[in-house]
Amino acid sequence: MRSLRVLGLAWLLHVKMMSRSAFDGAMAVIWPLFYATVAFFMFRTGHGSSSLGPIGLAAAVMGIWTATSVPASSALQRERWSGTLELLVVAPRHLALILLPITLAASTIGLYCVAGTLLWARVLFGIHVTIIHPLFFVLGLVGTVLTIAALGFLMAVSFVGSRRAWAIGAALEYPIWLVCGFLVPVSLLPGWAHPFSWALGPTWGMRAIREAAYGGAPLGSLLLCVGLAGVYLALGVLVLRVVLDSARKRATLSLA
Repeated sequence: MRSLRVLGLAWLLHVKMMSRSAFDGAMAVIWPLFYATVAFFMFRTGHGSSSLGPIGLAAAVMGIWTATSVPASSALQRERWSGTLELLVVAPRHLALILLPITLAASTIGLYCVAGTLLWARVLFGIHVTIIHPLFFVLGLVGTVLTIAALGFLMAVSFVGSRRAWAIGAALEYPIWLVCGFLVPVSLLPGWAHPFSWALGPTWGMRAIREAAYGGAPLGSLLLCVGLAGVYLALGVLVLRVVLDSARKRATLSLA
């Protein structure tokens, strides 16, 4: 219960800070609408207006990943710049309980991208998305937020040793949503890319959202999405332990 309380309070604190950040706010507003507009024009030209509904959903979920990738990968780097990383490492609570709310808050902010993108699609392009299974649609969004937050947590602890962690996160932004089949179906990707797609939770989250919106059986995809989130969390805790042990032995936590 104490750990859940730490997670909840830290999540609420970071949501408040990110929602008041001019930079994060501008990113959350501009980039999802930019992606959605480009995607709508491309697919309307090539496939007509019938394909714009699924593309609207894909662009909306892309906003969650966009809001998470760079903040998550640079989470520990920002603490290092602020001079608080050492204090967090020696805090009584495990560092994972302090780091995970940062990525979870970023993914939660990304939910605005979903609402903003769908509203943008409705007002500007006249696209109305009909949801067949509303409950599974909401659960799919929650599961996608959780798996993206867990993936961001794994990225944060994996890139902590780099001085350019934020650049790595930015470089991974486009390949991840491409491999996960947000705009291009996974079946159209090269065969060697399929295993990477299946190992990424957002792939199954996007599939669960589509199946909930347009009919299908989203439960299996949703369970895989949440299960992979648990795998990312376990791997992140293991990687974090190795990184912290190495930093303590070599005195390299601050990269000074």
